[in-house]
Amino acid sequence: MRHFKSLLTLTTCIGLLTLGTGAAQAQSNKSTPGSTKDEKKVVDIVETAIESGKFKTLVTALKAADLVKTLKGKGPFTVFAPSDEAFTKLPDGVLDELLKPENQKKLAGILTYHVVPQSLMASDVSKLKKIKTVQGTEVMIEVKDGKVLVNKSTIVGTDIKCTNGVIHVVDAVLIPKE
Repeated sequence: MRHFKSLLTLTTCIGLLTLGTGAAQAQSNKSTPGSTKDEKKVVDIVETAIESGKFKTLVTALKAADLVKTLKGKGPFTVFAPSDEAFTKLPDGVLDELLKPENQKKLAGILTYHVVPQSLMASDVSKLKKIKTVQGTEVMIEVKDGKVLVNKSTIVGTDIKCTNGVIHVVDAVLIPKE
């Protein structure tokens, strides 16, 4: 059983790794008791982020900002999700400061700036010039040299379908203007 679970976890990670590099319209894998290994179950945004292993910092931030329950909700949501690598591009100490309890509101504002209150596939996003976020302000969308940018962040993975929306992976943390 452990071998099967390890194999299933490895398969899930490989599948999500493929998604993170831009494979279109794949689904995250999760077997349910009694299912065959060929069946796939799409999970919510938070579970997808956890299962991928590429969004540990984002999940930590969602917990610190008390947004997990929201992003496990009905949706639909589009999340421009910064990978762990994207968070390393923040200046030294910024993330640690944001994760402090006294900065919960500011962190929530930054994280909700990555969320749109509708489900938009990559083909939809690329047709837009701007879109209003849950945070209340807009992000700018631009197609440049065949790449889609959200503000100045490049979308590096697209169309990760979830039960309550879709995730697009971005290579930098989006910071709203204050």
